[in-house]
Amino acid sequence: MPPFAGSEPAGFPKPDSNIVSIDVGGQLFQTTKQTLTSAGPKTFFSRIAESSGIYAPFIDRDPEIFSLLLSLLRTGNLPSKAKAFDLQDLIIESKFYGIESLLINSLSNPSQLEPFNLQKSLLLPLNGRDSPSALAADAACGALHVAHGSKITSFDWSLRRKATVLTHFTAVDSLLALSPTLVAAGANDFSGLQILDLENGRVKETLNWENVTKSGSTVQAIGSSSENMFVSFESSRRNSNSIMVYDLHSLTPVTEIGHNEIFGADIDSAIPATKLQWVEGYNLLMASGSHSGPSGVSGNIRLWDVRSGNVVWEISEKVDCFADVAVCDPLSVIFKVGVNSGEASYVDMRNLSGESAWVCLGDKRKVTNSGKKEGIGSKIETQGNQVFCTKGGDVELWSEVIMGGGNGGRIFKKNLMGRMRDMGGAKITNLAFGGSTMFLTRKDQQCVEVWQSSSREF
Repeated sequence: MPPFAGSEPAGFPKPDSNIVSIDVGGQLFQTTKQTLTSAGPKTFFSRIAESSGIYAPFIDRDPEIFSLLLSLLRTGNLPSKAKAFDLQDLIIESKFYGIESLLINSLSNPSQLEPFNLQKSLLLPLNGRDSPSALAADAACGALHVAHGSKITSFDWSLRRKATVLTHFTAVDSLLALSPTLVAAGANDFSGLQILDLENGRVKETLNWENVTKSGSTVQAIGSSSENMFVSFESSRRNSNSIMVYDLHSLTPVTEIGHNEIFGADIDSAIPATKLQWVEGYNLLMASGSHSGPSGVSGNIRLWDVRSGNVVWEISEKVDCFADVAVCDPLSVIFKVGVNSGEASYVDMRNLSGESAWVCLGDKRKVTNSGKKEGIGSKIETQGNQVFCTKGGDVELWSEVIMGGGNGGRIFKKNLMGRMRDMGGAKITNLAFGGSTMFLTRKDQQCVEVWQSSSREF
């Protein structure tokens, strides 16, 4: 840290004044102690506020960028003139002053996601010939982890810096971001869940589950809440499966739910959960899994009370079984995209019953057409109160339309994403959200598409 030096100019504030003067690179700035302490305790700015006296501290840094960061402290946002500066310069200076977290919140806050204003802004190239198999984004800041082949490539929140590590897996099938530098990774053909320290390139811990025969187990899905991590395991012999609950911070086992030992032709029990999503508003875990057989695709969706270990609701799928499922917590709705129809449907969680019927949002005639499988590989994800569904090379955005009359019905409207030049392309294989950004990958392409709001400053 550079030493402070300075002299007392004419009209300089008194020692007990709330006004603080700072000389940055020869340019004098004045602000209040409250503005400086808003940077947080033990930061560069808070120390200036605590030590302010009759002399203006001198800081040998760029005064123009300091002006931008001072505006960030005052308002929580960067001024419009920040567009003229390189983001990397802002990051370097924010790190020097210890306020990078404020910069991240200003530029990548999830609340700034503008679903109707998203457009393809850049491509993130990947090393090697392998296409991405899984994406995991940090929900808060937008840092991204991409599994491709046996490698995991990580991009920081600015998407300007990347690093690649080699794993023990032949291919990574499940990936969960635990922090910007820590991920949980698993594969369908490799035993155990690995906690990977990407910053130091090492396996921090391996979590295993064993059935009664003590055989190895592979990872089928990973999910998390603010307190717990959920892992769906299947035995290597495929004769048992389970969902393990771990403490998210200590990674110690908390409980086990949905343990199935398969005997004979018990198909429903033989299907492991291949997607796990925590539903915060209901304190429930959504677990879904499907199986393709001679008679078509069948599957089940269950809502688990983790504390009691009981299923509070479930539905078996045979007619137009789901290709993917997602819960929109703010809307209290479960959405699916049909494997046969490729159409989105929903169930209202406020009116669940054992025979809850799906309400199709698209062409209802396709639902009963079992001869085609237009929805294979389609993805559906929710962000806030919006639902994103992939169909081929496009992304559909479904939004609820608020209608008067009080008839109890719910109406959703479809919008296509992006500009005309963003439409189409190879089939979308992965879809994820982090910060204020949407990420997607396409079949046989060694890159990640980044979709951001057109009004984003950087």
